Amino acid sequence: MPPRWPRKPDRKDPEFRKIDDRMNFAVHVAIFAASNSGVWFFRTVQFAQWTWSVWFTGSWLLILIAHAIYVFLIADYSSDYYGKS
Repeated sequence: MPPRWPRKPDRKDPEFRKIDDRMNFAVHVAIFAASNSGVWFFRTVQFAQWTWSVWFTGSWLLILIAHAIYVFLIADYSSDYYGKS
């Protein structure tokens, strides 16, 4: 069951921005896991000789780590970010 928001969703609301960014990150992780598990399954079973799979996974993992650093460490969710206190 998806989380419910008690009021009208608005990107100017710092709490909503925070939960929205974290849900987007969770979707990013899910797509990464599903895609890479498929790539590595076919590589392991040797239906395909995909030498690019290492670069594909490594590059995407770096992007995923950068996304995590932004969402959990850098993003500013203070209420005065959009000019309201």
